[in-house]
Amino acid sequence: MTYCVAMRLEKGLVFLSDSRTNAGVDHINTFRKMRVWQRPGERVVVMCTSGNLSVSQSVVNIISERLALTDSANLFNAPNMFEVARHVGDVVREVHRRDADAMHEFGVEFNASLIVGGQIYGEAPRLFNVYAAGNFIEATEDTPYIQIGESKYGKPIIDRVLRYGSTLADAAKCALVSMDSTIRSNLSVGLPLDLCVIERDALTVKSHVSVNLDHAYYAQIRSQWGERLREAFAELPNPDWL
Repeated sequence: MTYCVAMRLEKGLVFLSDSRTNAGVDHINTFRKMRVWQRPGERVVVMCTSGNLSVSQSVVNIISERLALTDSANLFNAPNMFEVARHVGDVVREVHRRDADAMHEFGVEFNASLIVGGQIYGEAPRLFNVYAAGNFIEATEDTPYIQIGESKYGKPIIDRVLRYGSTLADAAKCALVSMDSTIRSNLSVGLPLDLCVIERDALTVKSHVSVNLDHAYYAQIRSQWGERLREAFAELPNPDWL
């Protein structure tokens, strides 16, 4: 399993992904779930993946290989982010046509979910969730985030805190708390993490950080969030009927 979250804000985009994959408790590995493609000053595109690792790796490799083909659709000649999302969906369908039947024969589900976001010169930052069928939805100002994978543990803090007008720093902090809540409650999600921040109209990555247990800020977040929750809980009134 995995957990990835991305946030589309007035000031830009924030992406966070874990790196744990597992095929049972005795087969746990680390694979990065985030990929960045950019032409600084023109466009920047980030993808996070969840689901069957062979499917997501096939999708990422095909997308990367097609960047060199000027006579076919690719991330670098798409006119806008909607077409980027449609191109990714087309590649997912292509992998499905090639592999889904063979996977089914061996009892393996064709399972993939992707977050695709970024900015192309001339339009605002945009964020999409691409499904295994190749269809997709877009994040809005009312719902400015997308989660894939093991999302339930990290959702409450995002719903309570995040707004379209939140700062990039607050969004990154919220994403890390959301991830920490997930890691504490689900062994199939784990470090290291990839945190990527894109500032609006910069058309390049502002920050791309690998976060592990020895990362000072993440360690501080883990410790203080737990302490503050316990303090807030202790300050709540007890039931008056007990």
